[in-house]
Amino acid sequence: MIFIVQQKESYLDRKVISIGVVRELTGLSDRQIRYYEERKLVFPERSKGGNRKYSFSDVKALVEIADKIEDGVQTNEIRQEKLKENRKIEQEKMRKKMLQGQLNAHFGLRN
Repeated sequence: MIFIVQQKESYLDRKVISIGVVRELTGLSDRQIRYYEERKLVFPERSKGGNRKYSFSDVKALVEIADKIEDGVQTNEIRQEKLKENRKIEQEKMRKKMLQGQLNAHFGLRN
Protein backbone atom coordinates (compact mmCIF):
# COMPACT_ATOMS: atom_id res chain seq x y z
CA MET A 1 0.00 0.00 0.00
CA ILE A 2 1.28 3.49 -0.89
CA PHE A 3 0.59 6.40 1.42
CA ILE A 4 0.52 9.95 0.13
CA VAL A 5 2.50 12.23 2.39
CA GLN A 6 1.56 15.88 2.37
CA GLN A 7 4.31 18.12 3.59
CA LYS A 8 3.33 20.70 6.15
CA GLU A 9 5.20 23.90 6.68
CA SER A 10 8.02 23.25 9.12
CA TYR A 11 8.02 25.20 12.37
CA LEU A 12 11.46 26.42 11.23
CA ASP A 13 9.83 28.25 8.32
CA ARG A 14 6.98 29.92 10.21
CA LYS A 15 7.43 33.68 10.25
CA VAL A 16 6.85 34.50 13.91
CA ILE A 17 10.02 36.19 15.22
CA SER A 18 10.27 39.97 15.57
CA ILE A 19 13.30 41.91 14.40
CA GLY A 20 14.24 42.64 18.02
CA VAL A 21 14.49 38.95 18.83
CA VAL A 22 16.37 38.32 15.58
CA ARG A 23 18.79 41.07 16.60
CA GLU A 24 19.39 39.36 19.95
CA LEU A 25 19.78 35.90 18.42
CA THR A 26 22.17 36.95 15.65
CA GLY A 27 24.09 39.86 17.16
CA LEU A 28 23.28 41.88 14.03
CA SER A 29 21.94 45.41 14.16
CA ASP A 30 18.49 46.36 12.86
CA ARG A 31 20.29 48.23 10.09
CA GLN A 32 22.25 45.13 9.00
CA ILE A 33 19.12 42.96 9.04
CA ARG A 34 17.19 45.49 6.95
CA TYR A 35 20.13 45.83 4.56
CA TYR A 36 20.16 42.07 3.94
CA GLU A 37 16.44 42.30 3.24
CA GLU A 38 17.02 45.20 0.81
CA ARG A 39 19.66 43.09 -0.96
CA LYS A 40 17.04 40.31 -1.29
CA LEU A 41 18.90 37.82 0.88
CA VAL A 42 16.06 37.28 3.37
CA PHE A 43 12.33 37.73 2.94
CA PRO A 44 10.46 38.51 6.15
CA GLU A 45 6.69 38.71 6.18
CA ARG A 46 4.89 41.76 7.48
CA SER A 47 2.31 41.73 10.24
CA LYS A 48 -0.91 43.70 9.88
CA GLY A 49 0.84 46.49 11.75
CA GLY A 50 3.73 46.44 9.28
CA ASN A 51 6.26 44.78 11.59
CA ARG A 52 8.75 42.34 10.10
CA LYS A 53 8.36 38.68 11.08
CA TYR A 54 11.20 36.23 10.57
CA SER A 55 11.50 32.45 10.81
CA PHE A 56 14.16 30.33 12.48
CA SER A 57 15.35 29.51 8.95
CA ASP A 58 15.75 33.27 8.34
CA VAL A 59 17.78 33.59 11.55
CA LYS A 60 20.08 30.79 10.42
CA ALA A 61 20.42 32.39 6.98
CA LEU A 62 21.23 35.79 8.50
CA VAL A 63 24.06 34.30 10.57
CA GLU A 64 25.43 32.54 7.49
CA ILE A 65 25.18 35.75 5.46
CA ALA A 66 26.97 37.76 8.17
CA ASP A 67 29.75 35.15 8.31
CA LYS A 68 30.19 35.27 4.53
CA ILE A 69 30.24 39.08 4.50
CA GLU A 70 32.88 38.98 7.25
CA ASP A 71 34.92 36.66 5.01
CA GLY A 72 34.74 39.23 2.19
CA VAL A 73 31.97 37.73 0.06
CA GLN A 74 29.79 40.33 -1.67
CA THR A 75 26.00 40.35 -1.24
CA ASN A 76 25.42 39.81 -4.96
CA GLU A 77 27.58 36.65 -4.81
CA ILE A 78 25.60 35.40 -1.81
CA ARG A 79 22.32 36.08 -3.65
CA GLN A 80 23.50 34.16 -6.74
CA GLU A 81 24.56 31.24 -4.56
CA LYS A 82 21.17 31.22 -2.83
CA LEU A 83 19.38 31.32 -6.19
CA LYS A 84 21.33 28.25 -7.34
CA GLU A 85 20.49 26.43 -4.10
CA ASN A 86 16.81 27.33 -4.44
CA ARG A 87 16.73 26.08 -8.04
CA LYS A 88 18.18 22.74 -6.95
CA ILE A 89 15.63 22.47 -4.15
CA GLU A 90 12.75 23.30 -6.51
CA GLN A 91 13.99 20.76 -9.05
CA GLU A 92 14.12 18.10 -6.35
CA LYS A 93 10.60 18.98 -5.18
CA MET A 94 9.34 18.75 -8.77
CA ARG A 95 11.07 15.40 -9.26
CA LYS A 96 9.47 14.02 -6.08
CA LYS A 97 6.07 15.36 -7.12
CA MET A 98 6.38 13.73 -10.54
CA LEU A 99 7.43 10.41 -9.00
CA GLN A 100 4.51 10.55 -6.57
CA GLY A 101 2.16 11.27 -9.47
CA GLN A 102 3.52 8.32 -11.41
CA LEU A 103 3.11 6.04 -8.39
CA ASN A 104 -0.41 7.31 -7.80
CA ALA A 105 -1.32 6.75 -11.46
CA HIS A 106 0.20 3.29 -11.46
CA PHE A 107 -1.70 2.22 -8.34
CA GLY A 108 -4.89 4.13 -9.18
CA LEU A 109 -4.63 6.53 -6.25
CA ARG A 110 -5.85 10.11 -6.22
CA ASN A 111 -4.27 13.11 -4.51
